[in-house]
Amino acid sequence: MKRIIFIVLMLSSAVAWSAGIAVTDDRGKVQMFDKTPQRIVSVLPSLTESVCALGACARLVGVDRYSNWPMSVTKLPQVGGGLDLNIEAIVRLKPDVVLAATSSRAGERLEALGIRVLMFEPSSHEQVRSSLMQLDALLEANQATALWKKVEEDFVQAAKLLPPLAQGAKVYFEVDRTPYAAGEASFIGQTLSKLGLKNIVGKSLGAFPKINPEFVVQQQPDVIVLSERHAAELPQRPGWKQLKALQSKAVCELTAAEGDVVVRSGPRLAEGAKVLAQCIAKVMKK
Repeated sequence: MKRIIFIVLMLSSAVAWSAGIAVTDDRGKVQMFDKTPQRIVSVLPSLTESVCALGACARLVGVDRYSNWPMSVTKLPQVGGGLDLNIEAIVRLKPDVVLAATSSRAGERLEALGIRVLMFEPSSHEQVRSSLMQLDALLEANQATALWKKVEEDFVQAAKLLPPLAQGAKVYFEVDRTPYAAGEASFIGQTLSKLGLKNIVGKSLGAFPKINPEFVVQQQPDVIVLSERHAAELPQRPGWKQLKALQSKAVCELTAAEGDVVVRSGPRLAEGAKVLAQCIAKVMKK
């Protein structure tokens, strides 16, 4: 009889475990949730966008200060930024789970306070897809597969926006005026590759390396992409007046809104590709 009771208990435990939601974050940490979270705090804009793209925007109760899409999230309580998250503010929101970057220093502190934390680092197209799938499971949304299929279809359409003369064009993509560039190994580099463009910053230099301005002069890109705020200063950089891209005015100046789409590794990847394709097509026609 004791053996039968033991087996029944073990079976009921297995059923309860299988009935839960298993989620694996980018730390490789597997967490079980008895039910899908109803109160979510996201402290990474791309993850905020992913939650909303999966139809669960209403479950967000707090976000970081940089989350601004869709517009409705700007009305939510803000809990600081990546380097200065307000732990007390997050705790007060009583989240069922916090979504953060693996590089965030707040994860361990929150977990020490008994708060569930899932950490993702969507730094490539593959990781964006993976994080979408894990969030889809967590939210029980059943939308990630169709969403990613649409992303891939939109990439194909974005590539068609480039004229033949732009195919294989060499691109320098500046993410910061320091200058830091988006290398071939980054998700932005992957986007450029999908559009049929060539990144002058090869994989060996890393995802987002700091670049010597002379390197750009040596590589002679056909197109330069950067924030419109810093475009006017380009001719003042040592040797940059020699750049054919500047001489031909083949410079894509991204607005703040366009930059948000292009530099976020989330569900709007293909939208970012469309922004880039349209801009490059425009400046290469000049």
